[in-house]
Amino acid sequence: MKRLIMLAALMMLVAGCSNYKVKGDMDIEVQDFSHENQRGEEVSLEDLKGSPWLATFVFTNCNTVCPPMTYNLTEVQKGLQKAGVDDYKIVAFSIDPDNDTPEAITEYLAGYDIVDDSKWEYLTGYNQQYIEQYARNSFRAHVKDDPNSDQVIHTTYFYLVTPDGHAIKSYDGIDVPVEVIVEDLKTLGGK
Repeated sequence: MKRLIMLAALMMLVAGCSNYKVKGDMDIEVQDFSHENQRGEEVSLEDLKGSPWLATFVFTNCNTVCPPMTYNLTEVQKGLQKAGVDDYKIVAFSIDPDNDTPEAITEYLAGYDIVDDSKWEYLTGYNQQYIEQYARNSFRAHVKDDPNSDQVIHTTYFYLVTPDGHAIKSYDGIDVPVEVIVEDLKTLGGK
């Protein structure tokens, strides 16, 4: 009888692990976009559909939270590589598009240990008002130009986007739950 109970418990544990579900805290349809990335290529929402992606809002001239957030994204990518997850993108929307040219973004990203830069899309090529509205409407993210400095006020979250373009979960971009993000992207991507 003890063996039967232990076997049943083991089977439930294995079944529970294989049926991992992403627990979202939002469900917002991401608005359509088409913007220039760090390689000078146009990237659209349509280009990203079919794979899950992690979105964030940062800028290259940031002297506070953006460098640790960008570093944390590289740690997430290392976790994805270690777990054998290949079906994902990391999408950073510049919140200082007047200064974040493709060249400035490329120089900024060169300062980080990015294991596969083909997975990164750091977008720019729009105006400040657009990105403030886009962040709010597509992710409930706060972005606001600070008129008294060269900095931009913004939230420090990463956002999980489904293969069909819905933002369904936010993560702290400073105290990052790397293992949870890896498991969520793996679950949504199927590999």
